[in-house]
Amino acid sequence: MMSSDAIPLPIITDRLYLEIPDVALEPHQAFSTSGAGWRARLNQLSLEAILPWLQEERQEERTARVWPSEAALPSFWEFVNGTAIACEDLRLVILPTTDIDLRELRVPQEWVDIASWSADCYLAVQVNLDAGWIRIWGYATHNQLKTKGTYNPSDRTYSLDEDALIQDLNVLWIAHQLCPEEPIRAAVAAIPTLPLLQAKNLLERLGNPSIVFPRLAVPFPLWAALLEHGGWRQRLYERRQGLLDAGSVPQWLQSGLSDLAQQLGWSLRALPLVPGMRSRVEPGESVSRQLSIAGNLYELQVFPREDSENRIWRFELRPLEADRQIPPGFKLRLLTEDLQPFDHNEDTAIEPSDRLYVDVILEPEEGIVWEIDPPPEGYDREILNF
Repeated sequence: MMSSDAIPLPIITDRLYLEIPDVALEPHQAFSTSGAGWRARLNQLSLEAILPWLQEERQEERTARVWPSEAALPSFWEFVNGTAIACEDLRLVILPTTDIDLRELRVPQEWVDIASWSADCYLAVQVNLDAGWIRIWGYATHNQLKTKGTYNPSDRTYSLDEDALIQDLNVLWIAHQLCPEEPIRAAVAAIPTLPLLQAKNLLERLGNPSIVFPRLAVPFPLWAALLEHGGWRQRLYERRQGLLDAGSVPQWLQSGLSDLAQQLGWSLRALPLVPGMRSRVEPGESVSRQLSIAGNLYELQVFPREDSENRIWRFELRPLEADRQIPPGFKLRLLTEDLQPFDHNEDTAIEPSDRLYVDVILEPEEGIVWEIDPPPEGYDREILNF
């Protein structure tokens, strides 16, 4: 929390200064190194100052939100500096530093060369903890970083000199409104597919917290493929905290939800009543997650279809409102841990439906990934273990 006698905000026209809120909280999640914890703190404080300002600037609260979701942030901050914000149809990445001598913007390669992570604009943010303020001292577009920036292989960052940054953030909004078709992202190479066995070997190796900089320990294409898969990124974060079965659904049903499961939005709920469904489990033995899809609320439930020996599990999507149905075209899809389809792995609403469901036989410790089309707000791919 900032002290009440914080230094007044300076008035300088070519830089945007924002006060760090007095109620700003330190991240309560665990991190494997002191450096990761410090990185998370700077990003958290910057986010709590910048996000409300963006929401006020864009006039509607829902036009600016954390990408992909606030629950996913620890699994980003464990490895890289930066926080992504989706603002209308733009994605911004804020990059905080406490450096006093600001000569360049440095952006981790992950935010530039992983297509699903890359942003339109990268905000250079200076944090002054003693004075209680941050300043946005410029920004660069993705295209600028790729075409004019310098790639630094020693720390896998792109850098751009201060005089090449755009200092007035209003230029961003005006240019986007007047020239929405003008490209501000450059093309990036596709990330190769990572085989399951190789991914598990990387998780085992890099999950050791004695490796202080896991992002530099393996070639970038392997690292990028591991991080781009939200489930593997989350699992790597969990392993570095010593949590080996944080995503185990049978464990949740037997012993209760883990803290991480609750942070990701899961809860324990009573089993839905399905006429003709034979089940030997007691009421309450299902896990549930509330989702916002296309402006409406739905519930995804996961529960054993029959007794646990048969290993048949049901994934079921239902509207939360009793008088609402699932629109035609919605899909519920299951994939293997390495994102491969299998027979009868999806259900599609051909007409308005009360529910979509997929039954699947799973072996002990097998992982499954769920998807919904259209994707829920804040969706981040995750692996559920059985």
